Amino acid sequence: MLSKSQIGFIKSLHQKKYRKENGIFIIEGIKSIAEFIQSSYQVHSIYYLAQYQSLLPELPANIKLFEVNSTELDKISTLQTPQGILALVHLPKNPILDTKQLKNNFSLVLDGIQDPGNLGTIIRTADWFGFKQIICSLNTVEVYNPKTVQATMGSLSRMEIYYQDLAPLLSVPPVPVFGAVLNGKSMYDVDWGTEGLVILGNEGQGISPEIMDLITVPVTIPRIGGAESLNVAVCAAILCADISRNFQK
Repeated sequence: MLSKSQIGFIKSLHQKKYRKENGIFIIEGIKSIAEFIQSSYQVHSIYYLAQYQSLLPELPANIKLFEVNSTELDKISTLQTPQGILALVHLPKNPILDTKQLKNNFSLVLDGIQDPGNLGTIIRTADWFGFKQIICSLNTVEVYNPKTVQATMGSLSRMEIYYQDLAPLLSVPPVPVFGAVLNGKSMYDVDWGTEGLVILGNEGQGISPEIMDLITVPVTIPRIGGAESLNVAVCAAILCADISRNFQK
């Protein structure tokens, strides 16, 4: 049985302030937890319903295990319908981007993404297409938001996520800077080459004016029907697919 203080501590991690203060975030679901256990992340503790214990992979000795009942899990879970198992994971140290990592590589650059579900889906999509890193503006939603983590479906465990001021990076970029805009060159006519930064903008406002000025290759997904715009995560998926197709030629 969990103590009131344990329940209170885990519930506090639903908020960004306390995740940052304690250096811990929450993941839920057996698949995601198994992937984080096998990654470079350090899992702090696992809280599970009895029937989930046999599903866990072999665990390092330093991970604390707590069997809980459904009432306790309901209290600590971030989900309306808990998935039977929850883990606390240590936040990694803020990674510093080495621009050498951008060479011979494609990276997504997110300018002001606000919806945690969109961010999580973009991370999962990038992982699917073999992207290894995503660079976020300082005003992009926190990657360790429970909704973001849940939407990545474990892909976060394989991705490097950087938060930084985008303007200095894009002012002297070591690789081409592509930007997803409404009035650019059709992606079917773009020569993606073998490296680049691909900028995706805010859900409502698009790419910010100061970043727009730093794009060297504006790219558009051609519109055939009547929709006014595309969801940013869908846009990311289409561009990642086209880049991957060209990169593998």
